[in-house]
Amino acid sequence: MPVAIAIRKAVAGAGLALAAVACQSNSTTSENQAADASGAASSPLTAGTWRGVLSTQGQEIPFLFDVATNGGKPTVTLRNGEERLKLDEITTTGDSTTIRLGVFDAALVVRPDGTGKVTGAWVKYDTGSPYRIPFVAAKATENQELFSGGTKKAEVFGDLKQGATFRTEFKDDEGNTYPAVGIIQQDSTGGSGITGTFLTTTGDYRYLAGNLVTKADGEHVMLSTFDGSHGFLFDGKLDKPGNINRIQGDFYSGKAGHETWTAVLDGNAKLPDANALTGMKPGQKKLSFKFPSIFEGGSISPSDPKYAGKVVVLQILGSWCPNCMDETNFLAPWYEKNKSRGVEIIGLGYERTEDQKLASQKLLKMKQRMNIGYDLAVAGVADKDAASKSLPQLAKVLAFPTTIFLDKKGEVRKIHTGFSGPGTGKYYQQEIAEFNKTIDQLLAE
Repeated sequence: MPVAIAIRKAVAGAGLALAAVACQSNSTTSENQAADASGAASSPLTAGTWRGVLSTQGQEIPFLFDVATNGGKPTVTLRNGEERLKLDEITTTGDSTTIRLGVFDAALVVRPDGTGKVTGAWVKYDTGSPYRIPFVAAKATENQELFSGGTKKAEVFGDLKQGATFRTEFKDDEGNTYPAVGIIQQDSTGGSGITGTFLTTTGDYRYLAGNLVTKADGEHVMLSTFDGSHGFLFDGKLDKPGNINRIQGDFYSGKAGHETWTAVLDGNAKLPDANALTGMKPGQKKLSFKFPSIFEGGSISPSDPKYAGKVVVLQILGSWCPNCMDETNFLAPWYEKNKSRGVEIIGLGYERTEDQKLASQKLLKMKQRMNIGYDLAVAGVADKDAASKSLPQLAKVLAFPTTIFLDKKGEVRKIHTGFSGPGTGKYYQQEIAEFNKTIDQLLAE
C-alpha cells in the first residue's frame, strides 16, 4: 500500500513521513491494555452508518463506517469506495472502547460524546515515537457525503462518468518527484460522488472516495481513505471551472506526510515497466537465504526439499503494508487452487520490530486472519536497505511488496516491483493476468 512511501525514495526520491520504518511495538500503552481487557460496559457505537473524521496537519480526513451488533457485540466495517474492511476485535472497558484495526498494530480508541457521537484518537503502536491523531465520529445522515459542498455537474464532468486517466506527478517538500497514474470516476447518477486511486511504481493508493466540491477559490476534487494503517487526503483544484484537463493540489498522509500533485488528463498515461525496476546482481541467478519460520524452531530456504523441482514465488511483504494485504488477498486463495500444479509461495516478512518473536506474532496473526496456506518467514526489519542486505544477490529492494519468480531450477526469472491492487480496476486485472501467464510459462518448461 505506495504505501511503503519511504521505499519510493529509492525509485524517484519521494517519500512521506507516515511510512518511515523501524520501530518496535509498544504493547504497554493503556489503549493496548484496554484492547485486551474484558470489560462489561456497553459500547457507545450503535448500529448504522457513521462518518468519522481524523484531524491532522490542519486538515480533516473523513471516512464512512458501518456498525452492526450481534448479541450486543458490535462489529465495525470501514468503507472506502467499494472496499469493505470488517473489524471484529472491539472491547469496552469503562467508558473507553478500543477498535483494533485488522492485522495492523493500531486501533481507534473512543469515548462517548453525547448521543450518536464519539471522540478519541487513531493510535499506532508500532512506531518509534507516540503516534496519535484526534478522531471524532457521528451517526451519518441519509445519503451522507464524505465532503460537504458537493457540486452536481454531470454534463460538465461527463468525462469522469466512464473513468478518466491522468498523467500525474507528485512532489515532496524537498522537491523530489515521482510519477503516477491517476484514475478518477464520477458517480454514475451524476451526483458529486467520485472514486479513484493513484498508481505509482511501488504500488497504488488503494480505494479512494470523495466528492467534487465547490470552494471559495473554485472547484476541487476531494478524495480520502482510511484503512487502519494509513489515512490519506487528496485535495486537488481544477485549473479551470468545469474543466478536468488539469488538476493541482495537496496530498496529506497521517501526522506529517505532505506532497503536492499535478494531474493532466491523458488516456495514454502509464508507468515504467514494473518488471524492469530492479534485478539480480551481475553473475547471480539464484537467491540464497535461510530465514526463521514464524513457527518456533523452524526455518525456510528455497533449497529445502519441499521446493525442489517446483516453481516458487517469493513475496516480499510486511503485515503493516496495505498493498501487501491486497496482494495476499489474491495469493492466498490462488495458492489453494494451484499448489497441486507444482507451485509454492514463500512469504518473506519484514516487520517494524527487531524482536523476532514479536515479528512472528504479527505475521502469524496475518496468516490466521487472511487464511494464508503458504509458508511465512521472518526475514528482517521493514527497511528497504535491510531487505536488500538480507537478499545479497538481489540488486535492490525498491518496494513492499516485491514479487520474485523462481523457475524449477531455483533460478530467478522475473522480479516484479509493487502491486496494483483491486482498487485500480483494469490495472488489477492486468496484474493478475500477467501473474498467471508467468506461472503458466514456468510450469510448462
